[in-house]
This record gives sequence, structure tokens and C-alpha cells, in this order.
Amino acid sequence: VQLQASGGGLVQAGGSLSLSCAASGISFSNRYMGWFRQAPGKEREFVGAISRFGLNTYYADSVKGRFTISMNNAKNAVYLQMNSVNPEDTAFYYCATGSPIHSQMFFPSAYGYWGQGTQVTVSS
Repeated sequence: VQLQASGGGLVQAGGSLSLSCAASGISFSNRYMGWFRQAPGKEREFVGAISRFGLNTYYADSVKGRFTISMNNAKNAVYLQMNSVNPEDTAFYYCATGSPIHSQMFFPSAYGYWGQGTQVTVSS
């Protein structure tokens, strides 16, 4: 099982960035797919998730209305569209997949497989 996150980079505040997470050896379609981020000196935090078969999406309050998660089952990939970014969004972004019970999807421990992360830096 391998998850490959890509698309990170440097972006100005107010700009947009799109992250991708491609999977091999596992299918996203019947699993939760989560995005987490970790800034230096901080704990890994939940950004958002998409439920089995892409039926529902969930977001942290800090990104709600700005970030959007989508899924492409044919490509076995999940995307994180980041709009109106601000310097507080600067972090390493990780994709993960698992089969948590609904109430646990906000916690990294609920996900069994992780990508290597991609750096997002937002300049002010």
C-alpha cells in the first residue's frame, strides 16, 4: 500500500493550491480518506475527510468554506483544493486512509496508511 501526496509549494496569501493523493495497492472508494497537516512545533491536526464512496465531506472549522475535498474513483485519487490560503495554513500536509468509526475520523490514530506529506508554505 502506498499513498503519494503531491502539489505542495509556495503560494501567496489569498491564493490557491491543489493537493493530490494517489493510492496504489488499496482502493479509496470504500474507505475514509483524510487530510491532516502539521506545522513545526505543533501536533498533527485534522483538515478534512471524505467518507466511503465520497458520500460526505467533513472539514475543520479553520478551513471550512475555503478548502474542498474531492475524490476520483477511476484514478483512485483524492484532492484537496485550497482557496483563500493564509500564513496559518503553512504546514506539511498528509493524506491518510482508514476505516474509522465516524466519530474517530478526526484523529490521526484512526488511519492506518499515510502518505509521505507535501509542504505548503503561504507567504504574507
